Amino acid sequence: MISFSKFLKEQRFSQIVALLLLLLLLLIGAIPGYLTGHWEWQQLPRITRLQELKDLRQKGLILPGWQTIEQREQEIGEGTWSYQFIQKKSDQTKAVLLLRPQTGSKDQPVVEWTEINSLWQWQIAQYRSADFTVKPQGTESNAAETKVQARFFRASTNQQTFAVLQWYAWFNGGSSSLFPWFIVDQLAQLQKKRAPWVAVSILIPMEPLGQVETTWNEAKSLGQTVQATLMAGPLSSRSPMHLYKKSKVLR
Repeated sequence: MISFSKFLKEQRFSQIVALLLLLLLLLIGAIPGYLTGHWEWQQLPRITRLQELKDLRQKGLILPGWQTIEQREQEIGEGTWSYQFIQKKSDQTKAVLLLRPQTGSKDQPVVEWTEINSLWQWQIAQYRSADFTVKPQGTESNAAETKVQARFFRASTNQQTFAVLQWYAWFNGGSSSLFPWFIVDQLAQLQKKRAPWVAVSILIPMEPLGQVETTWNEAKSLGQTVQATLMAGPLSSRSPMHLYKKSKVLR
C-alpha cells in the first residue's frame, strides 16, 4: 500500500524538476529581452478557447455512450472542479468524472492529485503507471494516435472503494505529471500559442480489497472517450469558429 507521504514526495520532486526547467527557460529567454528591451514573458499568449474551458466546471462534459445523472461544481483544495456522476448507456456501469480545467493564462497544474487525496483521505494501493492511446475524433483511419501516460490505482475509504485513473489532458497528449505539459506549453509559447490543460480524475466503484486490474478495460475505455472528447472540444487546437461551421454542415 502506498502511503500519502510517498505521494507528496513524488509531487514535490516533479515540482522541483519543473521549477529548475522554468529557471533555465527564463534565463534563455531573458538574454534577448535584456539586449533588445522587449520582454516577451510580461504578457503570455492568450488561450483561444478559455471560455469553453471555464464552462466545463458548470456544465461538465458530454460523453458519447454515457449519460450524466448528476453534475455540479465541487470545491477541492484551491480549485473548482466539475463533479459529474455518469452512467454507461449499454450496461449501466457507473463512474464519477472529475474535471479541473485551466482558468487563465497563468493557471498551471501543480497539486491537483494531492488535493483530491487530502479531501477524501484515500488509502492507496496497487498503484501503477497506465498508458493508453487515443485516436482524435473525426480523423482518417491512418491518423496518428495520441498517447496518454496516466496513473492507475485503488483508492479506499471506510465507506467506498474506487479504481482511479488520473492525468492532465492537453490538445495532443496527456500525462499524470505536470512536467510533460510544461514542455509542450513552453514550445507552444515559442509560436505565440498555448497548450491549455484539463486535470482528469475518473473514479469507478469496485469491491473493497478487490484487484484494481479487473476494472482496467473499463477505465481505459472511459479514459480514451474523455481524452478524445476534450481534444475535439475545449482542448482543440482548431479555432472555435471553424468547429462551429463544421457542426452546422453536419446537421
